[in-house]
Amino acid sequence: MSIELTEEQLNAAASAPVHFIDPSTNRGYVLLAAEAYDRLSEHVEDELPDAGPLMNEVMAEDDANDPTLESYQHYRKEQS
Repeated sequence: MSIELTEEQLNAAASAPVHFIDPSTNRGYVLLAAEAYDRLSEHVEDELPDAGPLMNEVMAEDDANDPTLESYQHYRKEQS
């Protein structure tokens, strides 16, 4: 997925990572240059060869705080 940034966003991202918050969820995000992401991801892969258990833990925490999760779990397909 690609998002086209505004000139202001590009200027901010060019000098340092940009922290922003989704006002509808209060969830935080970080925007950083692709080169910085590539350097970081190399180190993470070296230090976390099996990230599956960590991802499961993070997802469980996220699910525990999701007020709409129950509605997803009770979804049924329409019968043909």
